[in-house]
Amino acid sequence: MGEKWAGLAARREAVADVLFAVAVLAFTVPATLFGRSYPALPFLAVPWWAELTAAGAAAVSMLARRRTAWPMITATVACALLTGQAMPLMLVAYSVTSRNAVRAWPLASATLAGVYALTDYASPYTDRLLMAVAVRAVTLIFLPALVGTWVWRYRAMIRELRAGVRAREERAAAQERRRIAGELHDTVTHAVTVMVLNAGLIQDADELDEIRKLARNIEDKGVRALTELRELLTALRRRDLPPSAESVEGIPRLVEEGRATGMRVALHYDVPEETLPRQAGHASYRVVQEGLNNVRKHAPGADVQVVCEAHGGMLNVSVVNSGKSRAVPVRVPADAGGGYGLPGLRERVVLVGGRLTYGPTAEGGFALTASIPFHPPDHCEP
Repeated sequence: MGEKWAGLAARREAVADVLFAVAVLAFTVPATLFGRSYPALPFLAVPWWAELTAAGAAAVSMLARRRTAWPMITATVACALLTGQAMPLMLVAYSVTSRNAVRAWPLASATLAGVYALTDYASPYTDRLLMAVAVRAVTLIFLPALVGTWVWRYRAMIRELRAGVRAREERAAAQERRRIAGELHDTVTHAVTVMVLNAGLIQDADELDEIRKLARNIEDKGVRALTELRELLTALRRRDLPPSAESVEGIPRLVEEGRATGMRVALHYDVPEETLPRQAGHASYRVVQEGLNNVRKHAPGADVQVVCEAHGGMLNVSVVNSGKSRAVPVRVPADAGGGYGLPGLRERVVLVGGRLTYGPTAEGGFALTASIPFHPPDHCEP
């Protein structure tokens, strides 16, 4: 689409250049052929072929006006002095300023106005009043020049607006890519990590019932991951949460899954679930999910304390590990997380008006804490 519009703009500019050249010829050639041309300097004896040559040079210079300005200025000044036709000077005044081709355009316009005044005064068809000649020269040269400057500024403004629109589109696309990457990370990483851990436990399990239970857990997590991915693709088109998006009620299940894979997790849970908006509840769920995944990756076997409680319109969620790892009979994928977790999680929490902090603790562990605002029923607007 951009190439199409660029082609149309190039053809439009070429047509405008041709029309400028035709206008120069239309004002100069007939006057020369019908004997109505005159030199601006009376002592000059200009043959007809010299006048036609000057007119042709001025017309050809119009075709190159977008690349360079001085040949056009020189050719039209010579044409005006040899043929007495001043209209090309008006075209030059507009063309020079509309393309911003000459930095000192007032000086160039003043020079063109002087040539116009000389040509007008030498014409046998005008009143030859100095005041009237001066007024016509200033008006008919500086007015097109001013219009040209307005056109140039308008075009510059349009270019800036288009550049701004492109920059905003690129920023929006980058933000959307980060959001999609975060959603995919949160949806897939947890499920795959739990599946890998369960698969590791199966290798060391001896009882058939335990193996079946672990296999069912793998199947359930795989089915849930596929369901969340399908709903995520649909929800991304609407920027809504998918129907299967977990809220705070899923946090106890995350803790149970962690315990089932050998983690030592304690939970303090005190949340009135019915009062939470879906966005705040889902962000809290993702905080706990990311915190447990990080423990699996960086501190397997460490003691973990998960807290989720609501007080005074603020939902406080934290995942803190002791940092003292114990040997565990499971393997965790070395690339689990992929580096998207904590930055993407911070963006998610900030979008719902919350604040996320993380870092090492004084005991040598690691703490992930989020404070997410919500409004209980007695604070809600009617």
